[in-house]
Amino acid sequence: MQTMEGTTIICIKRGGRTAMAGDGQVTLGSQIVKSGARKVRRIKGKNGIDVLAGFAGSTADAMTLLERFEKQLDEHHGNLLQAASALMKDWRTDKYLRRLEAMMIVADRDEVFLLSGAGDILEPENGVASIGSGGGFAQAAAFALIGATELDAPEIARRSIEIASKICIYTNDSIILEAIG
Repeated sequence: MQTMEGTTIICIKRGGRTAMAGDGQVTLGSQIVKSGARKVRRIKGKNGIDVLAGFAGSTADAMTLLERFEKQLDEHHGNLLQAASALMKDWRTDKYLRRLEAMMIVADRDEVFLLSGAGDILEPENGVASIGSGGGFAQAAAFALIGATELDAPEIARRSIEIASKICIYTNDSIILEAIG
């Protein structure tokens, strides 16, 4: 069975706002099997804090991790770093979870973290994080837009995905955008 590819997720923190955008394309080999997948989610914690989550990788694996992350977020009363750390511990030590192949970006109004199956919790120094097949293209576009414009975080995220979709065959311009702050 061929692996599914085709995700571009970008997260931008700028001017007191955090925005995350993702494309909708899922590719199986040389065929597009879905053009409107929802890879970016807004999570409302029990304490009312909004958190954004975007994922890349195997869809079933990503959904499992997203569900686990939501539980950790509730258990840690909306503390993003504690929830991310707890998820990473589970991901690295649980016999089932450590086989999952996915990556996530999670963000709230103040923090952005990139989470990987290698146990990484990375906080970008420049307020830009990306994952997926077209992530590098979207990140380059975001850096250019941040340096050359006064656009806000949601507009930079949207335009970065649009630009990536013109370059990366695994990215389309069916964009899901969520913003907080």
